[in-house]
Amino acid sequence: MSDPVRRIPTVPLAVGLATALLVSLVCGVAFGASGIELPRVLRLLGAGLTGGRLEASDSAAYAIVWELRLPRTVLAAVVGGGLAATGVAVQALVRNALADPFVLGISSGAAVGANAVLLLGAFASLGVWAVSVSAFGSALLAMALVYLAARTAYGLTPLRLVLTGTALSYGFSALTTLMVFSSDNAEAARDAMMWLLGSLGGATWGKVPIAACAVLAGIAYLACAAGRLDALAMGDETSASLGVDPERLRRELFVVTAAVTGTVVAVSGAIGFVGLLMPHLARMLVGAGHRRVLAVAPLAGALLLVWVDIASRTLLAPAELPVGVFTAVLGVPAFLLMMRRRGQAFGGAR
Repeated sequence: MSDPVRRIPTVPLAVGLATALLVSLVCGVAFGASGIELPRVLRLLGAGLTGGRLEASDSAAYAIVWELRLPRTVLAAVVGGGLAATGVAVQALVRNALADPFVLGISSGAAVGANAVLLLGAFASLGVWAVSVSAFGSALLAMALVYLAARTAYGLTPLRLVLTGTALSYGFSALTTLMVFSSDNAEAARDAMMWLLGSLGGATWGKVPIAACAVLAGIAYLACAAGRLDALAMGDETSASLGVDPERLRRELFVVTAAVTGTVVAVSGAIGFVGLLMPHLARMLVGAGHRRVLAVAPLAGALLLVWVDIASRTLLAPAELPVGVFTAVLGVPAFLLMMRRRGQAFGGAR
């Protein structure tokens, strides 16, 4: 796929982003309401990784670093990478530059399950896993409803998928709003609104492997399907002439994006703009080829969300702001700027 605009070489850019991500992970552990000096953080991280001995005075700081900050920072990177990767997939699935992982109504469906736990006490027997399990289950149910409603005898078309997902998303959002306003528990309603706007405050080591496995599996599938995604982006007739079955590929993409989105939303709430913004940024930097985009977008998404999470818990410490507020504040002007710079790609004249 030729690209007349000069692009940044993919491998050096990916290596630079990976290096910046590693540095950012350390910063995410070092920054917080409880001031812990960077040298001490590095020493505690080293002790935890190598099994080194610690002094008794380090026990409180060690707990903060390893049980609170590190799993939260790692989960932020996993969620950011997952949202960016599924953003690439959804935009290829529906052939729409304005699509993101939430256009299929999956996040709104997950919100119904999460709020059923927070506001109504459903699945309380699951303990700390109640919100995640309920959100993931309702996300899968939403996926099934969207698929069944959008599918016709002629297959799964991009337009019907977007319209069905949007319509059901409004329905799920209305149900969630009804539950929030019907609740007489002010604290539970606040927790529900925090979840709806995105929060990584409930991060634990138990949640990291599940989310990481889902995200890595999704990225691996997309990387293997990169050539077919390039063909799909050129239209159904062209992709069919190149030996790609567009209907089958859409079904696969729908399942993969729904599973990854449902998993990350279950552990982080609804965080917008990452899946919309990062694919466009990657295309601006390395071109439109999906193999190159998938090498850059997840790393950029992980890097962004790590720093957004740092800002959300430090700017007004000890209070914490929803992560989704920061992504919207950053995403809206950035997206408008990119839209002006790339008018033709968004349906305008260059």
